[in-house]
Amino acid sequence: MLKTRVSRRKALKLGVAAAALPLVHIRTAGAAGKLSIGFWDHWVPAGNDVMRKQVAAFAEKNKVEVQADFITSVGNKNLLTLAAEAQAKTGHDVQAFPSWEVLNHVNDLEPMDDVMGRLGEKYGAVNRVVEYLAKIKGHWLAVPSSSGTQNKGPCGRISILKDAAGLDVQAMYPARPEHTALADAWTYDAMLKAAEACAKIGKQFGMGLGQTSDSVDAIGSIFAAFGAELVNAKGEITVKSDAVRQVLEYGQRLVKFLPADAVSYDDASNNRALISGQSALIWNPPSAWAVAKRDALQVASDCWTFPPPTGPKGRFVPYLPYFWGMWKFSQNKTAGKELIEFLMQRDNVEARCTVVEGYDLPPFDGMLDFKVWEEVQPPKGTVYNYPLRKHHNSMAHIAALPAPPDVAVQIYNRGTMPTMFAKLQSGQSIPQVVAWAADELEGFTR
Repeated sequence: MLKTRVSRRKALKLGVAAAALPLVHIRTAGAAGKLSIGFWDHWVPAGNDVMRKQVAAFAEKNKVEVQADFITSVGNKNLLTLAAEAQAKTGHDVQAFPSWEVLNHVNDLEPMDDVMGRLGEKYGAVNRVVEYLAKIKGHWLAVPSSSGTQNKGPCGRISILKDAAGLDVQAMYPARPEHTALADAWTYDAMLKAAEACAKIGKQFGMGLGQTSDSVDAIGSIFAAFGAELVNAKGEITVKSDAVRQVLEYGQRLVKFLPADAVSYDDASNNRALISGQSALIWNPPSAWAVAKRDALQVASDCWTFPPPTGPKGRFVPYLPYFWGMWKFSQNKTAGKELIEFLMQRDNVEARCTVVEGYDLPPFDGMLDFKVWEEVQPPKGTVYNYPLRKHHNSMAHIAALPAPPDVAVQIYNRGTMPTMFAKLQSGQSIPQVVAWAADELEGFTR
């Protein structure tokens, strides 16, 4: 079992709270029994609506009585619910598991090899992050879901980047399957020059150095691009390496142009910076653009999403998947697997993706051609390059990979990588930062 932020006391307290969850009962003749599922409560309300309709269609067709709950991630209520159900060995039959939570519940999950085999044969491969997080000792313990799955590449202001930094992001990454020379020139050195130019006009890049996931994901991808592993796949601490020194030298230059309060950023800070017009670029899924479309149309009309820069070791895109898993104590395993497989059929995935304007990313390669990414606007094509496309020459990444998962989850949850950059911003030297990180990692690997 992996270390988690959910304390035993919090998990116990959830027993009463979980009982009060809003329920959606989808009743049919009940010929195939009852089934309960806990979904992630989507930030786009229409995402919940289409999920209810799809569950209702499954229930009617299969004569199953389904109870569907939508559990918020605000205040980590979804994580607390998972912890409470795992401890009590009762609760929903099927649950939504955020990125690291499959690994946190390895001993409590029903293998899903049969479902993944059929889906993979039909829709193609999944990326390495999905396998790292959910395929344990050769067995799939959960099915990657599209609902909540996201990339976190840059979203930039078209006009500001062009006028202040000379970057034409629409020419770099047009809304069509075309590789450009400008994309090859989009390196971390180029990003550094752009960050400096935008800082000079008061439009700093909204990249955080806090301990929440947006900061961890962005800075973690920078580390990967430089080949800077803190712990390798064997579990050996590798922070005292040339690659780590190289990325910290880069960090010393970059942090000068980031917001002075970057260390206090949470996952809403970068959204606010973009929507308010204060920032020229953030790393985020299209949620910030979608809110700007509602509240600040002029800003939204000037946004373009595109892949991160390339570094000495390649181009790495922060990727956070969600999964659907079934507890071993489920009372209706047959219906649970059938529902998951039904929801992951292409037409259902596309319907959900379309209604949330392309925010949700399908995990299978054979589903990365939905029209929604071409069509949503303003401007048209603004999120065309949000999915990983072959001509991007990029790779999905989650911070701390390839460290053994029980170590990686601690590096991730403690925000070790952005904290290293934050210490550079506060004036500490590279040897001081390396020494601090080495002490932290020793605690994680004991």
